[in-house]
Amino acid sequence: MISFFRINDPFRLLALLALMVLMSGIYIWLLDMPLLQPEMVWMLLGERMAEGKHMYKDILDDTGPLAGGVYWLLHLVFGRSVIVYKILAGLVVFVQMAYLNGLFMRYKSYDENTYIPAFVVMILFYCSFDLVTLSPALLGSTFIVFALGQLFAQTVLQKEGSDSVLLVGLYAGIALCFHFPLVIFFPYLILAGIVVSGFSFRQLLLSLIGYTIPIGICALYYFWIDALPEFVIEYILTGRLGEVYVHVGFRDMLLLYVTPLFFTVIGIFLSSLFKSLTVNQQKQLQLMMIYLVFAASSVFLINRRTPYQLLILIPSMAYFISMFFIVAKRGFVNRILAYVFVLGIPLIGYAWWYVKSERNELQEYAVIYKQEHEISKNKRVLVLGNDLGFYKNATQVTPYLNYYISREVLSDFEDFKDMADAYKNFLEEKPEVVIDEDGVFRNLVQRIPLLQEKYRKSGKFYFLED
Repeated sequence: MISFFRINDPFRLLALLALMVLMSGIYIWLLDMPLLQPEMVWMLLGERMAEGKHMYKDILDDTGPLAGGVYWLLHLVFGRSVIVYKILAGLVVFVQMAYLNGLFMRYKSYDENTYIPAFVVMILFYCSFDLVTLSPALLGSTFIVFALGQLFAQTVLQKEGSDSVLLVGLYAGIALCFHFPLVIFFPYLILAGIVVSGFSFRQLLLSLIGYTIPIGICALYYFWIDALPEFVIEYILTGRLGEVYVHVGFRDMLLLYVTPLFFTVIGIFLSSLFKSLTVNQQKQLQLMMIYLVFAASSVFLINRRTPYQLLILIPSMAYFISMFFIVAKRGFVNRILAYVFVLGIPLIGYAWWYVKSERNELQEYAVIYKQEHEISKNKRVLVLGNDLGFYKNATQVTPYLNYYISREVLSDFEDFKDMADAYKNFLEEKPEVVIDEDGVFRNLVQRIPLLQEKYRKSGKFYFLED
């Protein structure tokens, strides 16, 4: 199959699009993949914003401001629609795939122009079931890919042009406003710009100015609505210093990525030791090597431990894996390796999901709807815990969307402003059912007797008294 995409024919992209539809369909319809907890949070966030609420001020969550804007627009147009998220995610993946392939062809990254890189990118996006979902990581990584394209342009053209230098910083800054862990590419921008692309001081300064423009605009907006401290605390600090949602363990993430990393190492070994490269290709190789290191470092800044957080590795992995398939001589061993790559990566992803779902080991990641969730149907609900199934047929109220951040706020009894805001929020929005998994609400109502009078307790449920 890889040889089919060796031919330089734009219609190969249409074949890739058809393959994407097929591979996504296996997850969505054949394996019946349920709604994921992060997807539920994104849809609830968009729903709250559509009601006129503001991120960080009226919604406690650490999703990026631009990602929140995307979910807001999607809810205005489509409401709660998981399939729309999947379709748009597929289109974003296709854009990345086509852009990276065009980038490698335009700047002669390989000795032949081919659509193998696009095919490799597509396969890598199906190493896990959640990579093709409309996550902030996917949205932000798209602009990192665009920034990478401008670095390639600057390296190859070797000119003093200011447009590509400015765009490098601007794209990276936009990525930061989608997904905070992508801030790791700020030092990458500086290092790659100086060491590889040979930025002058003026160019570096221009790039840094471009980087600060998007986050500066976001900060100015939240300053305008009196929510700048909340923006800094929730988006930049709390989500990084607080507790991490462990949806998938490191061992499982390694299992899903071990095959792509194996082929990446082969590609690095081949390109570094055996392949004769031009000067421009050597610089591109350096850019991708440094990129791989910084992309892997972003795992230390994530707020949810999930496979999709590592999709930022895909551009560099695709570069080295494509190098292997393009340069390696055709033979029995390489043919076997090609089959392992094409079939092994998606099958491991499918098998992992099937085994985990059969063993009911995805309770911390998927939203599994149960009979007990009927208690919140068509009601205004607040869940103080990680079981988001209660939101499936209900309306989320009060700002306390992200449980870990909300728990810190609602348990800080020494902060009288937080306590006054909590009473005001419950009084105004009146959740009909509060699901209190860890006793956070119980402790809160003990501190605020006026609130306790309004609710009747039954196990972990609190019901609003008429």
